[in-house]
Amino acid sequence: MRTVLPVLTATRYITPLREGGSLPGLMETDDLGIYVVKFRGAGQGRKALIAEVICARLARALGLPVPDLAIVDLDPLLAPAEPDEEVQDLLRRSAGHNLGIDFLPGSLDFDPAVFEGDPTLSGRVLWFDALTQNVDRSWRNPNMLHWHGRLVLIDHGAALVFHHDWNRSQASIARPYDAEQHALIRFGPDVPAAAAALAPLVTDDALSGAVADVPDEWLSDEPGFDSPQAVREAYVARLKARLAAQAEWLPPLAAWAARAPVPDTTTEAARARPAWLKRGRP
Repeated sequence: MRTVLPVLTATRYITPLREGGSLPGLMETDDLGIYVVKFRGAGQGRKALIAEVICARLARALGLPVPDLAIVDLDPLLAPAEPDEEVQDLLRRSAGHNLGIDFLPGSLDFDPAVFEGDPTLSGRVLWFDALTQNVDRSWRNPNMLHWHGRLVLIDHGAALVFHHDWNRSQASIARPYDAEQHALIRFGPDVPAAAAALAPLVTDDALSGAVADVPDEWLSDEPGFDSPQAVREAYVARLKARLAAQAEWLPPLAAWAARAPVPDTTTEAARARPAWLKRGRP
């Protein structure tokens, strides 16, 4: 397996996190850490894990806040100890390497109606989501946490939608990004500044490093490709093409962000915000 992510062994299943459609779970590993584990045997399949790795590693290269990742090796012998039959079945189907995301104790779900937003960071997150074509960061489901006074990006399994049909992946290279429901659109995201700052960081090395962290076994047997490395190269080429098409998808994104309504910070929800929340800006 070709990956530079740490490979850990699951030692204990703690509890399911039923908020996610793929039934992730908290697990303890042999480094005594606790991880949110997303399972290869879940209904969303291995491509959700691939998107998680590539997007999180690319986000880290761009200076965006994401949790640490690890590969979590799961022995199906842990399954019989779980009373929930659904969990037992999931653990049995997920023998081998799964994705672990560092658990952030004390974190809160980011609520755009409660927390304050920053135009600079909001613009960078919005630009990044447009680049990776992430369809799942809406105000209904922000997929962000508020932890120690800062915003943290999580859950990128719905990004890179092109990899669900490689034969048609070229058709969406320049497709405009629908930001109307984006969780950060209300904070006046500075998209042009974000593009100027982040686009130069999306280098061949950054992209190759992000895809290198995906385990070979998640890339094997992909229809139309003869090796995991060929799949990695296809991800790099597709993301480079998306970046090269920025002249087509960036102007409508910037225009929409510029005219999006900015929240009234004197609303009842804002006035009722506890002092300890007011101190932290994402």
